[in-house]
Amino acid sequence: MKAFIGLGSNLGDREANLRAALEHLAHTPDTAVVRASSLYDTEPVGVEEQPHFLNAVAQLETQLSPHQLLWNLMLIERRLGRVRTQRWGPRTLELDPMLVHPGTGETMLALLQKLGARPLVKHGSRLWN
Repeated sequence: MKAFIGLGSNLGDREANLRAALEHLAHTPDTAVVRASSLYDTEPVGVEEQPHFLNAVAQLETQLSPHQLLWNLMLIERRLGRVRTQRWGPRTLELDPMLVHPGTGETMLALLQKLGARPLVKHGSRLWN
């Protein structure tokens, strides 16, 4: 199965956090990192009084079920210091599978496009070979 995972960090060494997450993803059972995007510096959304995020997207090939993959993503977040205290708050790491809104059935991308105004995004360096 092909999966795309969003990676984000706005605490500590953001780039090192994302690189560590990719290393953990690459060592996840029955899973391979196929490629990863460049790094992007983005303004926070939701709770705006926090540091900017560094974001990327990784493409995986995995034999894991969606539930197993999600469990592994949450395990990686915890191993790399993620503590869930505030919704949309600062975090060392966030790993997101492509989600569909449970109420509307729309993808997060479609909902994002409806927002109109977008936060400032700055393109950064490559994250993975």
